[in-house]
Order: sequence, then structure tokens, then C-alpha cells
Amino acid sequence: MNVEIIKAELKREEDKSFIGRTVFTVEQHTSPYEITFFSKRGSEWDYSLSFAGEPGSEEQFLEVDGLLENDDDFFNQLLDAALDTQEEPAE
Repeated sequence: MNVEIIKAELKREEDKSFIGRTVFTVEQHTSPYEITFFSKRGSEWDYSLSFAGEPGSEEQFLEVDGLLENDDDFFNQLLDAALDTQEEPAE
């Protein structure tokens, strides 16, 4: 399954937690998706999946959600896109 990253970002909050998001498309799916990541320490990540724009096919949405649950490489590809945008802390 081909995935194209459209936009990604990750920020560190004042309480040292992380919040980020990645907007992406999946080949042959009608609508783009947005996954939002949250972590208190940057090691264990919670996520929420939604459509990035207009709602699309529920069947396709459930397919992507299932992939996120069962395919670590797919999940990590989206998380890494967000992590790659984080600015290095000032020393």
C-alpha cells in the first residue's frame, strides 16, 4: 500500500508531553487522513485517526485504522514523519 505524506508536525508542550500530526493519503483511497499523536514522555504513543478534509468511505477508514493497529511499519512511517519535523532543543 503506497502512502504519501502531505504534511507533518510535532511539538513539545510546556508539560514536556508531545503532540503531533501527520496528514497523508493512501493509494486508491478517496480522502486524505490525519493521524494525531500524543505521548507524555516520547516513548509510548497514543493516536487518533480522522479524515483530513471531507469524510470519505467508512470502509476505507476502517481499513487504515486496522493497519495502524496491526502494522508497526505503517504506524512508524507516519509517526517518524512527525518526529522528523521536531526542532532540536536549544543547548
